[in-house]
Amino acid sequence: MNALTSWIFARRARERAKKARTGQPPASPPRHIAIILDGNGRWASRRGLPRTAGHAAGAETFRQIATYCRDIGVEYLTVYAFSTENWKRPRQEVEAIMDLLGKYLRESVETMERDHIRLKILGDPAVLSEELRALIDETAQISGRYEGFQANVCINYGGRDEIVRAARRYAEDYKAGLAGELTEEGFSRYMFSAGIPDPDLVIRPGGEMRLSNFLMWESAYSELYFTDVLWPDFTPADIDAAVAEFHRRDRRFGGIKK
Repeated sequence: MNALTSWIFARRARERAKKARTGQPPASPPRHIAIILDGNGRWASRRGLPRTAGHAAGAETFRQIATYCRDIGVEYLTVYAFSTENWKRPRQEVEAIMDLLGKYLRESVETMERDHIRLKILGDPAVLSEELRALIDETAQISGRYEGFQANVCINYGGRDEIVRAARRYAEDYKAGLAGELTEEGFSRYMFSAGIPDPDLVIRPGGEMRLSNFLMWESAYSELYFTDVLWPDFTPADIDAAVAEFHRRDRRFGGIKK
């Protein structure tokens, strides 16, 4: 995809976001919103474009949605960008996604200091390139200096893999006498998401109605919201609709309504 096409996608995304923001933002947003970034490939295919073009458009949408979530008072935004299963995709598509990740991280390093935004990568970085691992380390160092809005990007992440890794780490600590009786709270400290509150609301664009191995431990009591809107077409108005539905839910956490 050439520079002109990228510019067109970015401009269209900004126009959609601007139009969507003409309404009133939600008065009380959830503390933590998680989103499965689904529909990039279908968005591109419907336009006769390569799947990589859809990922580029989706990356621009993420920037718009992250900014909007921060502006309305969301404290944590977690997005499912690349799963452990996504390595099965064509090599060209995987390389394009990794290039977009590198581009986003480089831009983040330049803006995090200015905007005091925290960024955390959830997943196993061991298989990523040396450049990406260095950028992840740099963003982590910058994030440690600030408080406030935090964006979590799941890369090479799988919910079951996260639980297995946590179990192994706990077992090692227990064997070494560094961990006591296993509890839910104690086990959570071994997860990639340690220190991050569980998501209140999980949103999946794209029309599919499943979690696809996303935050399996953390989303036990999350409210789920599904929409047919493809991720590159997702706007702040769609966040508002999801939050409005969230407030209509009766969250009892296993208890009964008084």
